[in-house]
Amino acid sequence: MKTLPLDLGERSYPIYIGSGLLGQGDLLKRHIAGSRVAIVTNATVAPLYLAKVREHLGALQPVEVILPDGEEHKTLEILNRIFDALLAARCDRRTTLIALGGGVIGDMAGFAAASYQRGVPFIQVPTTLLSQVDSSVGGKTGVNHPLGKNMIGAFYQPRAVIIDTDTLNTLPDREFASGLAEVIKYGLIRDPEFFAWLEANLDKLLARDAEALAYAIHRSCRNKAEVVAADERESGVRATLNLGHTFGHAIETGLGYGEWLHGEAIAAGMVMAADLSRRLGWLTAAETARIEKLIRRARLPVRAPGSLSPARFLELMAVDKKVLDGRLRLVLLKHLGEAVVTDACPRAELEATLASMREAA
Repeated sequence: MKTLPLDLGERSYPIYIGSGLLGQGDLLKRHIAGSRVAIVTNATVAPLYLAKVREHLGALQPVEVILPDGEEHKTLEILNRIFDALLAARCDRRTTLIALGGGVIGDMAGFAAASYQRGVPFIQVPTTLLSQVDSSVGGKTGVNHPLGKNMIGAFYQPRAVIIDTDTLNTLPDREFASGLAEVIKYGLIRDPEFFAWLEANLDKLLARDAEALAYAIHRSCRNKAEVVAADERESGVRATLNLGHTFGHAIETGLGYGEWLHGEAIAAGMVMAADLSRRLGWLTAAETARIEKLIRRARLPVRAPGSLSPARFLELMAVDKKVLDGRLRLVLLKHLGEAVVTDACPRAELEATLASMREAA
């Protein structure tokens, strides 16, 4: 097991990464402050891992909340089921919520923890590659709205993140590839050496080689932890973690949540951001080609769906958390390994990217 600290002063917490961690009950229990526990999971993960977590809680009898699986269920209506269960069980403010699942469960359980009785402790136990390398770390929580993704939420840090890499053995191939998009992102925005490592080792990752996976997860989490420690509430450098997300969230919202997986939409969005960066004279054609090639090798989309017109894209992108004072801000690449947030992108160049980087309708 490796332990990464995320340094946020009094809100600091450890990120544990290793094999078999769900079988280490003491690891989980050391971060439970009170005598009440609630486990929030979904209908897919529960049959796989809920009993194992419950077994290692010992005398603690958890409240179990099993939600439907899928991005389309990341709503205020489904979130309310967590509150219903907590209130029915008379859970107090020392109750610890355990988020057992992927990014949707982590975001929803975290938002419930931030809101219930104005804040109760929670622990992230991510079971997908995407949640292990990205959404479980950093304290972003929330739900979707029909007009925009993740538009309702809070910054709320967990007490710990426990990453059992064995859970990836049950992850479907499409979900695994979706997680690789966020892994590749770290190489693009701040770690060019890692990007080169991914080019050399992607086949091992796709084969789920344990050593390569452990390295990629640890390096991704280290990158995320460093950025969050420098800018917890996204007032500066943390915004660069959203490379491809303004494009990608538009795809998810425009198609309907769950039609494309989050990582699939972000993959196409990163290729669009690379194309726009090239048009602005920042990336070379060779660098842009390297980015697209790696994402394609990861079995991810490299074009936006043709059903979304440039005009529709612009409508959807206008409802984005990075819009300030009515100005759209985009995360683009100055160089491979250096991201920048800008609101000075010429409209003509943006429209050219939106028009050219789509599948045939």
